[in-house]
Amino acid sequence: MTGWLPRLAQEARLQQATDRLAQDPDNVALRFERASLLRALGEFEPAKQAYLDVVRRTAGHLGALNDLGTMLYEAGYCGAARIAYAEAVRHHPDSATAHVNLANLLLAACNQVAAQAHYELALGIDPDHAHAHRGMANLLAQAGDHDGAGPHRDKAYRGRSITTVPYRGAQPPLPILLLVSALDGNIPTRQFLDDGVFLTSVLVAEYYEANCPLPPHRLMFNSIGDADLCSVALRTAAALAERTSLPVINRPSAVLATGRLANAARFGGLREVKAPRTVSLPRPALLAPDAASLLARRGLTFPLLVRSPGFHTGRHFVRVDAAADLAAAVRLLPGDDLWVIQYLDTRGQDGKTRKYRVIIVDGALYPLHLAVSDHWKVHYFTADMANNAPHRTEDAAFLADMAGVLGPRAMRGLSLIGDALGLDYAGIDFALGPAGEIVLFEANATMTVNAPPPDAIWDYRRAPVERIFRAVRAMLLGRAASEGAPEAA
Repeated sequence: MTGWLPRLAQEARLQQATDRLAQDPDNVALRFERASLLRALGEFEPAKQAYLDVVRRTAGHLGALNDLGTMLYEAGYCGAARIAYAEAVRHHPDSATAHVNLANLLLAACNQVAAQAHYELALGIDPDHAHAHRGMANLLAQAGDHDGAGPHRDKAYRGRSITTVPYRGAQPPLPILLLVSALDGNIPTRQFLDDGVFLTSVLVAEYYEANCPLPPHRLMFNSIGDADLCSVALRTAAALAERTSLPVINRPSAVLATGRLANAARFGGLREVKAPRTVSLPRPALLAPDAASLLARRGLTFPLLVRSPGFHTGRHFVRVDAAADLAAAVRLLPGDDLWVIQYLDTRGQDGKTRKYRVIIVDGALYPLHLAVSDHWKVHYFTADMANNAPHRTEDAAFLADMAGVLGPRAMRGLSLIGDALGLDYAGIDFALGPAGEIVLFEANATMTVNAPPPDAIWDYRRAPVERIFRAVRAMLLGRAASEGAPEAA
C-alpha cells in the first residue's frame, strides 16, 4: 500500500522537530512544521497552541492562520475559524487561498454576498485556482444560476476527477473509493471516514473519464444521494458499481429510485405512512390564469407548497396560501419545472411544528434530532432550539427513547420506509400525525449528521450522534472484512 505516511514516521519527524527547536527556539519555520505535524497526528489542543505560538512570533503567518482556521472549522469552532481566516486575508490580501478559505466559511454560514466577493478576489489573483472555481460553482448553483455555475465547475474538476485524502493512521489503511457529485447533493462523510483508518480516494462522477484507472480500494461508498439533482452522476456511479465485485455502500441504482416524486408515490401507499401528494409542473403552467384549476384537477388545493428541484435546507421553497399569490411566488423560484406539494398541517395543540429525523444505518434506526419551531418550514439549525430549554428537553427525550416518544405505529412506518428505500445509509424527516402515523417530509440518502457545537447545552446530543458515527464506521469495516476481497483498481 502506497500513498500514506505511517504514524510512527510522523511521530519521528515530530520528535526531530522538537529536538531541533531545543537548539534553535527562535526558528519559526521549525515551529510551524511542529504545529503541522501535531495537527496531522490529530493532537488538536497542542496543535492549536503551537499554531498560536507561531502567529504570536510572526504576526500574519499565512500557513499558520490558514491551517489553524481549517482545524478550528473542522472541530466546530466556526467563529474562531473566521477570525483566523480573516486575519490571513488582512495580512495577505494577495493570497488566493486565504480568500477562498474565508469565502468557503462565509458560504457555509449562508453569507453569499460576502462569500462571492472573496471568491472573485481569489480568481482575480489566480484565475485557475481550482478551489475558488469550485466554491463559486457551489455559490451560483445555490442561487439557482446553474448556467453560470457550469463553467466554474468545469475549471474546478476537469482533468482532476480523482483525489486522495491524506492518511494519518498508525497501521496500514483500509482503502476506500468515495463516489461524489460535483453538483453537491452528497452525503457528508467527513465524520464517518476516519483518516486514521481509511485511505479515501474521492471520485467526482460527472468528470470521470472511463479510461482513467481507479485507485486501489476494497470498498466503494456511493455518497451521491440526490436522485433529482445528480441523475447523471448516479448513472456513472451505477456503471462503476456494476464493474466491481467489491462491496458497494448505497448502490447507485437504489439511490436513483429515491427522487421526491417517486418517493411521494411509493410511500403514500404504505401502511402507517401519510405522504403529501406531489406533482411536477412547468413554470408556464403555474403562471397561467387557470393554474388553480389545473392544480385542483391534480388534487391540490390551497394552501400548498412550491419548491424548485435540486435544493436543500429550505432554499427556494415557499408556502402559497391562496391562488392569488401563486404567480408572484413562482416568479421568485428558479427552474423550468417546479414541484407543487400538498401542505399537510402537522402543528400540535401548542401551534408548534415538530420535525423528527431518524438515520438508517445498515437496517437499524437511530434517532438524530427533534426540531421544534413556530414556523411551518423546520430545520434544526433554524428552529428555536438553542434559546429554548423546553424544546431541548423534548429533543433529549426523543433521543433517549425514540420508540416511547413515537409509539408503535410510527415505528412500524419507519421500518416500512427503510425497507422500501433499500439503502445502507439514509435518513427520514417526518412529523407525527394525529393517529400516531408518520407524516413524511423526506426520505433519502442526503441526510446530514453533524457533531453538536461545543457549547455545554448540547452535551445531551453527543452520545446519540457518536452512536451513529460508530454504526457507519462499523458497517464500512464489517463490509470490507466480510468480503475478504483483494484490492481493486
